[in-house]
Amino acid sequence: MIYMCRESTYTSGVSFLCIIKIDTMNGPSLSEMMEERTLQFLPFTPTEGQRRLFHVFGRFAVSPKPRCVMLVKGYAGTGKTTSVQAMVRAVESFGLNVVLLAPTGRAAKVLSHYAGRTASTIHRHIYYKRSDKTGKIWFELKENKMEDTIFMVDEASMIGSDPMNFKFDDLASGDVLDDLITHVFSGERCKLMFIGDVAQLPPVGSDQSPALVGDSLRMQYDLFLAEIQLTEVIRQAQDSGILYNATLLRYLIVQRLGELPKFTTHGYSDVVKVDSDIQPLIEDMYGRYTMDDTIIITRSNKRANLYNQQVRVRILGYEDEINSGDRMMVLRNTDFWLTDQHQSMGFIANGDTIQIKRILKFEERGSFRFCKAIIELVDYPDLPELEVILLCNPIYEETPALSSEKMRELWNLVSKDYGELSFTKMRKQIQQDPYYNAIQVKFAYAITCHKSQGGQWSAVFIDPGFVAPDTPAYEWNRWMYTAMTRSKEKVYLVGMKEELFE
Repeated sequence: MIYMCRESTYTSGVSFLCIIKIDTMNGPSLSEMMEERTLQFLPFTPTEGQRRLFHVFGRFAVSPKPRCVMLVKGYAGTGKTTSVQAMVRAVESFGLNVVLLAPTGRAAKVLSHYAGRTASTIHRHIYYKRSDKTGKIWFELKENKMEDTIFMVDEASMIGSDPMNFKFDDLASGDVLDDLITHVFSGERCKLMFIGDVAQLPPVGSDQSPALVGDSLRMQYDLFLAEIQLTEVIRQAQDSGILYNATLLRYLIVQRLGELPKFTTHGYSDVVKVDSDIQPLIEDMYGRYTMDDTIIITRSNKRANLYNQQVRVRILGYEDEINSGDRMMVLRNTDFWLTDQHQSMGFIANGDTIQIKRILKFEERGSFRFCKAIIELVDYPDLPELEVILLCNPIYEETPALSSEKMRELWNLVSKDYGELSFTKMRKQIQQDPYYNAIQVKFAYAITCHKSQGGQWSAVFIDPGFVAPDTPAYEWNRWMYTAMTRSKEKVYLVGMKEELFE
């Protein structure tokens, strides 16, 4: 008989001693106990895939091997969400710690909701800000001081290997995937789990999601790695038209078939083909689900800009450039505007949504237009409002954010205020200048598919725009699958050709 003891500390700061009695001669092994405990926390009968997942998870969670990583790949409707919830509860019941992470603030919010635990963005958890006497700012990797902790990272398909840039002239942190792995395994007896859907869009500029490629991870980082894929659709989701069509797309993606889908709307109330004006439908969804729970997803920033203006004028009745009540999306990372009360955020991240509470004034400087406003961070409702300066120029640009050339132009404009200083002192002043640090934004009623990743809405309007004859079917299907799986309840397929339907 062996008694295993571990002192655990939860986020409340309360420590307790967890004692697990293991009969190594007659009773189940520790991994079998973890497997059984996880099954107990699942709210319905598991699929065979979920049983295999929990079996592997039980061995992973208690393994004494160093640098243990587990990949959990699950397509839409395969019970990935409920499986994660059960695994979190099982781990905590064993007295181990869990850290929940996601690539974006919205994805972290979704993870927090379904896991029933607080989740953070990867960047906020693993980096801290540094600066030098010249004013240069950069972010360095934190040491992981946790022990006996499983780091569960959701929406892992979004994790790229690019540095996390803040401003064009700042030092960036390192490779995010590399930094995350380094951080986790700098702690004692810590493990890492990546959870994601390989059918979704990979990071911008990549043809695959590096955090979900097991062989590459194993070789590059010298890991003990387990990998499992959920493919079987759970019974509770089989009557969904959204899932039916997403599964059709997933088949075409996985088989890498060079053909476009034949969508089905007949017999389903949750997938609707729309060929007419969508304004009444959007108004209906705003009334039924609220504005925050309804989104338009489209292929380009240009088309998103058009939709945003139409929503603002025709539905919301907004005539000003920016109005109180407007929802806007942040386009680049910044920590400049955070007060002491907001430091737990780490920084305002690319993809975060803000709401304009009050407009204070507009101002033009050179070719740039600024708006001083009071904002609320939509994904962090418990934090107080902030007074900030917004950069208006990107609102109408057809690019994801202000270009490097325009950022240099802004630098040169701001530098004129400090022309009498030495270069070192001038640089420091520019780095601390509120106009140079103005938050880049676009309206958030309609967004591109990459911007939607990690988010979920009750109602999703999907407008893929014109499908050129030479559009690669694999790429288009992956885009469409990602857009469709953003919806929890209702999908509207807008202006799509008849040949894409049965």
